[in-house]
Amino acid sequence: MSVTLLLIAIVVLFLLRVPMAFAILGPSVVYLLAEGNTAHLAVRLVMQGIDSWPLLAVPLFILVGIVATRTEIADRLYDAAVLLLGPLRAGLAYVNIAVSLGFSWMSGAALADAAGLGSIEVNHMRKKGYPAEFSVGLSASSALISPIMPPSIPAVVFASVAAVSTGALFAAAVIPAFLMTLALVVVVYLWARKRPELVGTSYDWSEVRRAVVRALPPMGAPLIILGGILGGFFTPTEAAGIGALYMLLLALSYRTLRLRDVAIIFRDTAVISAQIMIIIGASALLSWILAREQVPQKVAESLVGLTDNPFVFLLIINVLLLFLGMLLEPTSALIIVTPILLPVAIAFGVDPLQLGSIVIFNLMVGLLTPPMGGVIFVLSSVTGLPIERVFKGAAIYLPAMIVVLLLITYVPAITLWLPELIGL
Repeated sequence: MSVTLLLIAIVVLFLLRVPMAFAILGPSVVYLLAEGNTAHLAVRLVMQGIDSWPLLAVPLFILVGIVATRTEIADRLYDAAVLLLGPLRAGLAYVNIAVSLGFSWMSGAALADAAGLGSIEVNHMRKKGYPAEFSVGLSASSALISPIMPPSIPAVVFASVAAVSTGALFAAAVIPAFLMTLALVVVVYLWARKRPELVGTSYDWSEVRRAVVRALPPMGAPLIILGGILGGFFTPTEAAGIGALYMLLLALSYRTLRLRDVAIIFRDTAVISAQIMIIIGASALLSWILAREQVPQKVAESLVGLTDNPFVFLLIINVLLLFLGMLLEPTSALIIVTPILLPVAIAFGVDPLQLGSIVIFNLMVGLLTPPMGGVIFVLSSVTGLPIERVFKGAAIYLPAMIVVLLLITYVPAITLWLPELIGL
């Protein structure tokens, strides 16, 4: 009964628009005090939740993304993509996807992609005659490549909670991220077949060469980060630190980083990191309470009682995660559901790396769906389009996302082949 009241209180506070971290933290502290524990225990559990070496990579990856957008490094990627893909039919739509793919190797957060690139991409597409809903929906959907493709911040959080290798989870996410990119390309291709008017200018190869050369140094960041991690040269945390230093030095060499910008960049990094860490700490406290009340065991027994078929089990957790993704902030949902689902998934023969990809992908799709839809709200803010029009645009791409999700769920090789190949 006490856990039921706790969860009801969290839901009520959430519906009252209380920030997710405090909607979880407040009732959890009240629960501990009502059970005869002290506030000291709550503080200790929250601090233990964020006192993790792998989680140190989170602010460093955030720093990499902020430097890329604040110092015009991301603009070089965009300019090169426009010159390479712009002349194709619906070329700016392919540019949108390609830039998000390139940016995903420097930033592990969908909101950073949407906020940093969304307004540029959508405004450019609308000026060239693309429908507003199609443009903003594509920007919202392509922004999800960032938290799927390593260095993925949700992957760092999942690895920390599930006690699996962050590098292995990064490797497991590479093919799903490319599948997601391919799915968006297919949607754009099918849409563009009936729109012959959306053709760009012809190629100017001298400009293309200059733009590609200008974009090569920024692409050194993913080479350092991913190559270092997958090659076994760095831990993810070390790679994040080296990547952040590389981006800062690159910005200095371009003379796009002024002294006053440094303070703003580190302030923004600290603010975003603090928001994430507060959510992680509060969610860790709730996870401890759920474990104390044996909720994971009870959920496991219920799921096993429903079915002994792995196919049906995976379908159930997909539906559950899609529903939770619509309601909860992804980081808090990750920390709460991972300890519950992991032992059950292992019992059904699901590899933890595959489960990580399934959980993360589901919760990221939730960023496109009401009522939370974090990416939707960000793009509505930066583009000035009403929320309902952004949701309508994102709905165009949701079927493609579900197809990729089903492939990840029922074809284990998609997530497990690369980690096995490189021995992670």
